[in-house]
Amino acid sequence: MALRRGFKATARRLAADVRAELGIRTFAPLDPYALAALYGVEVFTLDEPWLPASAVAHFTGPAVESFSGALVQVGTGCVIVENHTHERNRRRSTVAHEMAHVLLEHDFGVLVTAGGSCRSGVESGREALEQEAAELSGELLLPCTAARTAAFRGWTDASVARYFRISERMARWRMNVTGARRIARRSLAALAPGTASGPPET
Repeated sequence: MALRRGFKATARRLAADVRAELGIRTFAPLDPYALAALYGVEVFTLDEPWLPASAVAHFTGPAVESFSGALVQVGTGCVIVENHTHERNRRRSTVAHEMAHVLLEHDFGVLVTAGGSCRSGVESGREALEQEAAELSGELLLPCTAARTAAFRGWTDASVARYFRISERMARWRMNVTGARRIARRSLAALAPGTASGPPET
């Protein structure tokens, strides 16, 4: 299922606004936890003492890969519960994904993230919402313009992942989906040898 028409542009504008609210440049890592705090969304981990011990043992043991995080409605607000046993950059991605649902004002009761997408009690129409959340969280963590700057600098996926504090899988996806390296190659090819300096840092 494709994203609705114009959504990528909407995601770019929203991500830019959020980064401005946080006071960070386009070419800088975003802290999803600071974003959650900005919007009053508390982030808890599975080692909280008030969570059911049997469920925690299950999702930190045999089913560790089936639970990355959850967005849970509490009254008129919500909280995020993340799997603290996962690698740090995966946790950052999980929180960013759940915050994308919040920023987009998606309806939810409980959204459970497993891998890269969420599941809820009501699956009808969820695929489109998941794609929107994935697109916005990707734009938050690695903006399109930042991906293109990295491409002009010749950064590998590993370099991008290290700098923006995301997984290599996320870095590869964003560098591909934004067409960053393709654009950089075409732009550099159009310049005379020795004159390519790349775009200014944003």
